[in-house]
Parts: sequence; structure tokens; C-alpha cells
Amino acid sequence: MDIRISALAIQYLKEALNNIYWYKSDLKSFLVSCINDKSAINNSNWTLYKRQIISDVIDDLMSNQEKHLGDIRRIFYEVSRMENFRHLEHLDDGKRKAERARESVLELRKMIENHDQKIKEEEEIRKKRQENMEKIRSSQAVIARLDEIKDKYSKLVTSKDPHGRGFELEKVLYDIFELFDLDPKASFRNTGEQIDGAFSLEGTDYLFEAKWQNHAVNAADLDAFTGKISRKLDNTLGLFLSINGFSGDAVQIHSAGRSTILLMDGIDLLAVLENRIDFVSLIIRKRRHASQTGDIYLNVGKIINEL
Repeated sequence: MDIRISALAIQYLKEALNNIYWYKSDLKSFLVSCINDKSAINNSNWTLYKRQIISDVIDDLMSNQEKHLGDIRRIFYEVSRMENFRHLEHLDDGKRKAERARESVLELRKMIENHDQKIKEEEEIRKKRQENMEKIRSSQAVIARLDEIKDKYSKLVTSKDPHGRGFELEKVLYDIFELFDLDPKASFRNTGEQIDGAFSLEGTDYLFEAKWQNHAVNAADLDAFTGKISRKLDNTLGLFLSINGFSGDAVQIHSAGRSTILLMDGIDLLAVLENRIDFVSLIIRKRRHASQTGDIYLNVGKIINEL
């Protein structure tokens, strides 16, 4: 996986360097100690203002991350671990300068820690996804059962009975939940509310709803489903499957707040049935994306491209 350093992280690094080093000579000594390939330092015009020099050197390194990744990481590491700024305190308004340098380093350190945690989580998800895929590929029984479910779904595509097709779609999803050991529950009615099904994943209970209609699901449908989720225990989420997708307004409205539902469409379902991604990895990735960005409708193509 190609790991690129974000533009925001570079911005924080440049600001920290500008606040830490008051004199160009100190800045140059630090960079020389961190950078193996000195061309970025030697090519910069050191008669310019300090902020411009910092920008030029870092941008030069960033222009070829593959070549300079070690130097870039070393600079990040050395700056983020700085704690002593007494060299600034003897300057005019020194305490303020030292405090500003300290704050910029803390901001950079926090960003690095968040980035490292994100990388760790993504690696864990990727590892689990690969393990799940290998488990499926190595099990002929699972593959055979997945093919059976896919055949059942394919027959529904040409069905001319919308009501019966919706009922059979619930059965297809129940079979998928069962195949992936998700402790499924069939359709049930609870205090006047119809629930298409339920399953459990990683300690979280999911209520499930499926719609197969000619038009995209709208905000009102999602409002009704969210209401059902809100009347359950806090550790309950919802998975809404719409074979023909969701309206843009519906997704935008329900991604704006603290949503308790994830969205799945026919393309997602087909990817699972074609064994391009296992159902567990699909839901885990959708949930993680929603918790980080608020977006509850992650396209399965983006997930598969990360494999």
C-alpha cells in the first residue's frame, strides 16, 4: 500500500520548524543532521526569509517521497520529540516564542499519533480482511454455498413479483448472515414495527432492512429505519440494503449527524456473492469509514481497491 504524507502534516511540520528555530544557522544545522541527501539543503537560497527556506527544503524532499521518505520521517520524528525550547527564551519576548514552539510541536505530535493509529487500524482491518478471504477461498463448502445463494439471487433479478421478490431477498440475506456465522434472526415484528432481520458482529447487534424498488430509497425511508434503531439499546446499529441505491439527499442528510445506520446497495451485495469481498470485511470497513468521516454510504469499489 502506497503511504503518502498528507499536505496537512507537512504544513504542521513547516510551522513547527519556523517556530523552533529563530536563526537560520540553527535551522541549517538541524536539517543537515537529519537529511542524508544534502541536495535539498544546498539547492535552497539561504538569503531568503526563514519561512521560505523551510518551505523550499521540505517541498524539495516531498517532490520525490519514495527517494526521500527516510529523511522526511527522520525530520518528523526529531521535531515531534522536542521538549526543550530554552534556546528561545533569551530572545526578545522569549517566553512567548518558546511557548509558541512548544504548542506547534504538540500539534504535530498529536497529528503523528493520530496518523500512526489510523495506519495501525487500517493494517489490522486489512489483515483481518485477508484472513477472512483466505478462509473463504480455502473452504470449498463455503464457496459452494455462496454460489447457491448467488443463484437464488440471480433468479430474483428477473422476477416480476415485487412483493415476493422482497420477501425472497430477506431470505438471501439471512443465508449470507448464517454463512458468515453472524447469528442471524429472521424477519420479526416488535411492538408494531416490522424488522426484516438482525445479526451480530463483533459484539454489536445490527437490525437489517431491505428494499428492492425501481427508484432509489429516499430520506423518509431512512428516517423511519433510524427511528426503529433509536428505540433499541445503545449498542445497536442498522444496515439498510437498497438494491437500487439511495438518493443523494438521503445520504447527505443522514451522514450529517451522528448516524446509527450503514448503507448497502446491490453492487455491494453482488461483490459479496461473487466472492470479491467477504460480508464481514465489507461491514467492518463501512462502519470504520462512517465513524471517521460521517459518510454512511462507502462504495465497495473503493474498499476492494485497497485490498
